[in-house]
Parts: sequence; structure tokens; C-alpha cells
Amino acid sequence: MTKRRSPGDGGLHWDEERQRWIASLTVGYTPKGKRIVKKASGKTKTEAKARLKQIIRDWEEGLLVSSAGYTVANAVENWLLFGLSGRDSATVEKCKILGQKHVIACLGARKLAELSADEVDTWLADRSKVLSTRSLREVRSILLRAVNRAQARDKVKRNVVLLCEIPKGRPGRPSKSLTFNQAEAVLDAADGTLLNAYIVLSLLIGARTEELRALTWSHVALKGEPASIMVWRSVRAGGDTKTQMSRRTLAMPKRCAEALKAHQERQAVARKAAGKRWQENDLVFASTVGTQLDSHNVRRAFRKVLKKAGLNEKEWTPREMRHSFVSLLSDSGVPIENISRLVGHSNTKVTELVYRKQLRPMLLEGAEAMDDIFKA
Repeated sequence: MTKRRSPGDGGLHWDEERQRWIASLTVGYTPKGKRIVKKASGKTKTEAKARLKQIIRDWEEGLLVSSAGYTVANAVENWLLFGLSGRDSATVEKCKILGQKHVIACLGARKLAELSADEVDTWLADRSKVLSTRSLREVRSILLRAVNRAQARDKVKRNVVLLCEIPKGRPGRPSKSLTFNQAEAVLDAADGTLLNAYIVLSLLIGARTEELRALTWSHVALKGEPASIMVWRSVRAGGDTKTQMSRRTLAMPKRCAEALKAHQERQAVARKAAGKRWQENDLVFASTVGTQLDSHNVRRAFRKVLKKAGLNEKEWTPREMRHSFVSLLSDSGVPIENISRLVGHSNTKVTELVYRKQLRPMLLEGAEAMDDIFKA
């Protein structure tokens, strides 16, 4: 008489075709009532039963790995597809590029359940030779979030990425600012171009490029004294500015107001030329058919202006006009507290941290006091 298996041992039978013992266990049921069966195999009964017991143990602990063949690539691709909901398109695109080039290309074929902390450390060390510390932080975050998502869906027992520190990467390219003469040359070169008003506002009020690309005419007051601009929107997801303090209303220099008036007239001509192709979005800076500019449009046009101004266009980005704004104000003696408010920072600490190379503080009180005490 065949001895009955103990409760919890699951099924165990010999598979003649595979020449292996097969252990099986019903771990649950689908919403339609179909059994969910997990199987393990071994060359001997003992091996198959041991693997079955591991399945039982994992199931009881809520750590059942649903697919032994699930790879790092599967996890990252799943996160890229479903884990970026609500993010702006630029963030999604950046994550896809970093995920494909630096995570999937290097670790993608590895089975997620077998991925070790040592392998992740080795991968990060290798990437540190080609990526900046900031980019390393981003690629580690992609892998971390992908494994977190896989873990929540019972694809892996634990997230080994949590055990790994971020090494120091290659030095990133430091941001820089235009000198007064360079800024003047850029403004002169921009005059008469489609990007003229954009460049004038970037240099003279320090707005972020994502804020200007979302700017609407309803938020521009050209008839006021002085003319003003309401920086209340950005191209970020949901249209919000980067921070609450970034939402600000700024008086505009006369040169900005004049540039915007000329730009408004030029846009009216473009609208008429586009005819039915024009899509009215009330955007100040729009394409030839009224749609929103993307960062690539702006960068290409900006580089043409830089080349015309006699600068190496490959060494500059549009966001450095904002750095130039801070530098020029600082050179002119504007207090850092005022600069911080103008650029939309929550406090001066943020301004100093981000723009410390552009700020030129000069502490005069001590020198002035000592001159009074020890008169020359």
C-alpha cells in the first residue's frame, strides 16, 4: 500500500518523458476559480521535495517568486512602462535612455532572483568611469525602483540594490555664466531672430527655460507701469512650477517689454501665414503652427545665436542664461536675498548652493570699520 503524503507536501510524481521527479503545489486560485499551481523538479524524490518545501515556505512568507526566468531587463522594462505615470515627457525620455543604455545593457540578461549585491556594486563601479555622480544616482534609482516594483509583485524576494552605496562618478561639467561682454554679444546676435525675446527674458529676468516655454500671453502685462510677467506655469507634469516659491510675478526691464511687443507682432504674422494649421494655445513662445516648443527646438536655435555671437555653441546650454542673470546681478552689487527672490528660490541657501560659482559676495563691513578705526 502506497504511503500517503503528509499534509502540505503537495503533489509528487515521476515524469517519464523528462526523467525527473515533479513536485507540485496549489498556491491559490484565479478570480475565475482556476487553480494556480507551482511546480519544482529534481532528479530524486528528495531533491524535488526539498524544492517543493522551499516553494511552500516562500508562499507562506508571501515571497513566492512567480517566474524563475524573470530578468533584470524584464523588471526595468516593466517599470519604464508602468512606473512613470504622471511624470513629464522629458523625465520619461531621460529614464528610458538611462535605463536602456546603462541598466539593461549591462545587467539586463541577469535573472533577477539571482542578482547579488556584489554584482550591483561591480556594475556601479563600472558605470562610475563614464557617468557623473548625479547620473549614477539616477541609474541606481531606476534599478532600485524597478526591483521594488518586481518585489511588490512577487517576482523576487528582496531588493539587493538597497545594500549598495553610490560611488563617486566622473566630475560633471560645471555650469558657467556669460560675462557682461559675452551677454551683450548674445543679445546683439539674437536681435531679429525668432528666439530674440526668449533670450532677452532669459538673461534679463532669469526665468527657467521650462517656465518660458509654458508662458502664455494672458500672464504678460505689457501695458502696465512697469510691464510685468507672471511666472506661474511650467512645462512640468501638471503645469506646476518647480517649487511653490518659483511661482512669482516679476517686473520686466524695458528691453524685455520692447522685445515681447516685437515678438507679438512677429507671431501675428506667423499665425496668419499658418492659416488653418495654426493651433491657438495662447503661448508666447510657440512653433510656426502655435504648438509648444520643446527643449530641442530651443537648444538648436540658441546655438545658432551663440555661433553668430562668436562663442563656441557646444560649450553652452540655454539654462546657463539663468546662471548669467545671477552672475550679472551679483556683479552689480544686488544682495543675494533679492537675487534669491527673483529666481524663485525658497531661501538664499538654495541660491548659494546652486549658483555659488556665479555669486561674488564681498563683505565690506569689516574693512570699512577698520578704516574708520585706523585712519590712513
